[in-house]
Amino acid sequence: MNSAENQSGQPENQPATFFQMLGGAEKIRDIVERFYDIMDSDPRAAGIRAMHAQDLTEAREKLFMFLTGWTGGPQLYIERYGHPQLRARHLPFPVDESARDQWMYCMIKAMHENGVEEPVLTRLASVLYELADFMRNRAG
Repeated sequence: MNSAENQSGQPENQPATFFQMLGGAEKIRDIVERFYDIMDSDPRAAGIRAMHAQDLTEAREKLFMFLTGWTGGPQLYIERYGHPQLRARHLPFPVDESARDQWMYCMIKAMHENGVEEPVLTRLASVLYELADFMRNRAG
C-alpha cells in the first residue's frame, strides 16, 4: 500500500463503492437471497411476487449479477447479458408506486436482516429508491 491509498486499496481521493461498503459479492448474494425469501413469503409483497415466475432461481441470479456490478463490483450481468436496459425489461410489468414500494420494502428489510450498517443502508436505499422509481411505468 502506498501513501496515496487507504486501507481498502482505494486511492485516497476515491470513495469506497457500495460493493466494498457492503462487504463484496457474498454479502450481496445474502441480501438478494433474503430479498426474494421476503418477497416470496410476506403478504405485503404479494403484488410484486405475482409479477415473477413461480421459480425464482433465475430472478435471484440476475438480481445478484446486476447488483454486483451496479454497486461497483465485477460487471457480471453485463458480461453475460449486455446492457441491463432496466426500463425496457420492466415495461411488460405494471410497475406503479405500490410495486416500487413493495420492492423497496423487501430490499430494505433484507439489508436490515443482513446487518448492513445504518449509514450504508440509508445511502444505498436512497439511491435504490431513485432507481426503483425510475422503473415505474404506470400511474399510481
